[in-house]
Amino acid sequence: MESEQLFHRGYYRNSYNSITSASSDEELLDGAGVIMDFQTSEDDNLLDGDTAVGTHYTMTNGGSINSSTHLLDLLDEPIPGVGTYDDFHTIDWVREKCKDRERHRRINSKKKESAWEMTKSLYDAWSGWLVVTLTGLASGALAGLIDIAADWMTDLKEGICLSALWYNHEQCCWGSNETTFEERDKCPQWKTWAELIIGQEEGPGSYIMNYIMYIFWALSFAFLAVSLVKVFAPYACGSGIPEIKTILSGFIIRGYLGKWTLMIKTITLVLAVASGLSLGKEGPLVHVACCCGNIFSYLFPKYSTNEAKKREVLSAASAAGVSVAFGAPIGGVLFSLEEVSYYFPLKTLWRSFFAALVAAFVLRSINPFGNSRLVLFYVEYHTPWYLFELFPFILLGVFGGLWGAFFIRANIAWCRRRKSTKFGKYPVLEVIIVAAITAVIAFPNPYTRLNTSELIKELFTDCGPLESSSLCDYRNDMNASKIVDDIPDRPAGIGVYSAIWQLCLALIFKIIMTVFTFGIKVPSGLFIPSMAIGAIAGRIVGIAVEQLAYYHHDWFIFKEWCEVGADCITPGLYAMVGAAACLGGVTRMTVSLVVIVFELTGGLEYIVPLMAAVMTSKWVGDAFGREGIYEAHIRLNGYPFLDAKEEFTHTTLAADVMRPRRNDPPLAVLTQDNMTVDDIENMINETSYNGFPVIMSKESQRLVGFALRRDLTIAIESARKKQEGIVGSSRVCFAQHTPSLPAESPRPLKLRSILDMSPFTVTDHTPMEIVVDIFRKLGLRQCLVTHNGRLLGIITKKDILRHMAQTANQDPASIMFN
Repeated sequence: MESEQLFHRGYYRNSYNSITSASSDEELLDGAGVIMDFQTSEDDNLLDGDTAVGTHYTMTNGGSINSSTHLLDLLDEPIPGVGTYDDFHTIDWVREKCKDRERHRRINSKKKESAWEMTKSLYDAWSGWLVVTLTGLASGALAGLIDIAADWMTDLKEGICLSALWYNHEQCCWGSNETTFEERDKCPQWKTWAELIIGQEEGPGSYIMNYIMYIFWALSFAFLAVSLVKVFAPYACGSGIPEIKTILSGFIIRGYLGKWTLMIKTITLVLAVASGLSLGKEGPLVHVACCCGNIFSYLFPKYSTNEAKKREVLSAASAAGVSVAFGAPIGGVLFSLEEVSYYFPLKTLWRSFFAALVAAFVLRSINPFGNSRLVLFYVEYHTPWYLFELFPFILLGVFGGLWGAFFIRANIAWCRRRKSTKFGKYPVLEVIIVAAITAVIAFPNPYTRLNTSELIKELFTDCGPLESSSLCDYRNDMNASKIVDDIPDRPAGIGVYSAIWQLCLALIFKIIMTVFTFGIKVPSGLFIPSMAIGAIAGRIVGIAVEQLAYYHHDWFIFKEWCEVGADCITPGLYAMVGAAACLGGVTRMTVSLVVIVFELTGGLEYIVPLMAAVMTSKWVGDAFGREGIYEAHIRLNGYPFLDAKEEFTHTTLAADVMRPRRNDPPLAVLTQDNMTVDDIENMINETSYNGFPVIMSKESQRLVGFALRRDLTIAIESARKKQEGIVGSSRVCFAQHTPSLPAESPRPLKLRSILDMSPFTVTDHTPMEIVVDIFRKLGLRQCLVTHNGRLLGIITKKDILRHMAQTANQDPASIMFN
């Protein structure tokens, strides 16, 4: 099992040395194809007594709002490791906010002492803007580099530019004088592989040679991508958005946003897109931007030492990622707010806006597509939409919702099968098989052979007088005396009908291959394939409505708007609406999706059709299941993620969910002044709990506070090294005043400063609806359950997830920690 690789690489958390030596991002990059397994993770270990001693998940937190003690003050000096987190653990949001407030008070109290302290205060105040500026600059530059490289390598499958090897097909023919309007993509500088190898430009031999070279390059790029991911950065695979949502909710996955992951994801994203697989680069660009934000946050102590503050930077970075992916800065901010962020204060909104602005500015300066636009498929329409068109727009919304529901169920079923069968152990073979099938089927159809972004561009584009695509092969009934933007609706020609059949085949191909492609071990986004499926369906519907309006303009629905010779139907608009509907059906985005699409097209006029289609797709999709694809993958991987969109409507109480249960062993607790160092060390070694409630005495069970296993281990080992007289029989005191001891007793060890004096508590009669809300809104990891001040038990985040699964008639073991 891949999950055992993490265990056998020495991730043991019960000694100071192992804690300090396991903090680098590179540790998780040694193994290939790591799948995270949380079966013995963090919060469970508070109570699971049967878990193996020394397991590698051994820490939890108690929340603290009004603690009177400094969180990091221990034995009069900070100790490295206290207050930090292990891998695959959830941060304590309240504790991190306390740390930040304490840091802020300390800086404010010193800033008037000297000019240097005032400078440090200003640097601290501006560090947030600096880190998002650097993130935006890096995200824009990397996105431009990825766009240029992907275009060049995509065209490399078909041929090469002899005059300048670094030019793609379009750039190669820009300066040529031999091109014609009808064949603008043909020039002597650009040579296909058939021309270079066998010297034939046309004919069966040329077609077969180009076919073979197309498959060869596709397999080469796919193999190189999956090999780099497997060997150097297993976390570089996939979209990255489910994991980023989980990380932003407070989960720690070391290495997921590290420098190795950034470098390998950037390289392999280019290779994966160029291989022709049914995937996009937009989702992975969010991961790339978050890697930049994570790396730059380490330059500023304000963010490097505080996990909650770091997540503010990551929220801004995700906005920058969508900004450069779609050329939609406002849509990026709304995407971060609606889809990925767990905690989004107003300050983060401003910084996300600024990061998206900087990233878009850098990408526009690079101008990767040579069209002075931020995206490849920027289009403008010249005709308005009419009221009767809302009906086909809503039909496209229904199609998008049905597609989203089908895709989520089919893809999750396939990914679950991959995890549970031997097929999942051969990720390289899977990628090669998928790439081979994709290349063999894609080449004969010109619409599947195209780069997916190019395909969307062609489907979005309105048929003007300068378009030579077969989609614009209409029969001209009227002789136009001049070139105008608005060409009247015309009967479809042979080219349009053949294009419709090819698009129908492309639609079936894209639907099937996208299901099997999303989730393989290469960087794979879902935005572009979903948009392509919707654009194909929308263009087909648009042409059908256009021809219907042409041949039946006297029908009452067309009579007022579609007169003879009028241009009333824009098939490209239907493609745009279909693209938004399908993407909305898969991700269940609404506001941010509409803004992204209208920023893409530059048309405020079409917001109402987009809103109608997107809302319809969401309603239809929600009828089959409320989860979007990212939430479904979070649940599949068993990440401890409490989705704020889910409603909890059951009438259970805290006593029904807390542990220990009726037949469980009693809770392991510490007493405030009756235990020795040996007693505590024995309890740490004999159990795998991540934290221990501290009570006044075994008899009273009155709660004093909560101590973390990690902090206890570090504090005891540090005291043994730095304080004289601390031995195994030393009394450990969590109380404010040390009790009187016999004269011959060894020196006591005071550990009150590591004690959380105000852990979150609820009574046993608190409704679980309120408990769930507290966990969501405060980011808790656990809370203690009391009755008249006496400790009864504990509720962890995963207890809540288990309970929610049980109330939904699901087996918790089948959906969690897999």
